[in-house]
Amino acid sequence: MEQNKYDDPSFFESYSRMPRSQEGLSAAGEWPVLRAMLPDLKGKRVLDLGCGYGWHCRYAAEQGAVRVTGVDLSAKMLEQARSYTGFTQIQYLRQSIEALAFPPDSFDVIISSLALHYIADYAGVCKRMFEILSAGGRMIFSAEHPVFTARAEQDWFCNAAGKRLHWPVDHYQEEGRRSTRFLGHEVVKYHRTMATWINTLLDAGFRIRQVAEPQPAPELLRHYPEMQDETRRPLFILIAADKPE
Repeated sequence: MEQNKYDDPSFFESYSRMPRSQEGLSAAGEWPVLRAMLPDLKGKRVLDLGCGYGWHCRYAAEQGAVRVTGVDLSAKMLEQARSYTGFTQIQYLRQSIEALAFPPDSFDVIISSLALHYIADYAGVCKRMFEILSAGGRMIFSAEHPVFTARAEQDWFCNAAGKRLHWPVDHYQEEGRRSTRFLGHEVVKYHRTMATWINTLLDAGFRIRQVAEPQPAPELLRHYPEMQDETRRPLFILIAADKPE
């Protein structure tokens, strides 16, 4: 399913007010862990799938990548990304992740941040990523954690006073479409078990390098006290995988 919720003006307005939209990678709780998973980007050809505002594209350019390609289906996202000038090696393309159509050996590093849980055909995307990645290249992605996506409600269990008691997990083994609420709008996501997230990469030929379930960095918790509850259950899964030489 090629979902393009981010071009809905009301949804985009809500998204633009999020801390990670206004402050970039410094306000993304998972960024320190994802950054540590990246290889040396100097001289590399980098692809960012679901690039959004282009934060990761600009980071790659700052680190010396020779060519950076950002792909996103949202015209509004790409308009915002292109508004940040100064890096001639960055190219932004409007297309869906499912429609990847680059030649083999096009990229040395592939990054995807919080986009693959919107993709129905995860297996197909993994196969295409493997094909377009160079031998010895690396793919790093973040997605919503299976503990978070299992229930369509994606919310805490609270008492009568509204206190958050625990995060319920149910229907974990029932993979597939979830119609949930995000930023006050209905959004379609896809739930996968941890085994599926990992084994699909292995089936495509990747070698798993690292798996992480990060919590917000301490400095973010100091700056955003409301993030404290994010330490009680994993919100994201991060996976780094290599294409064998």
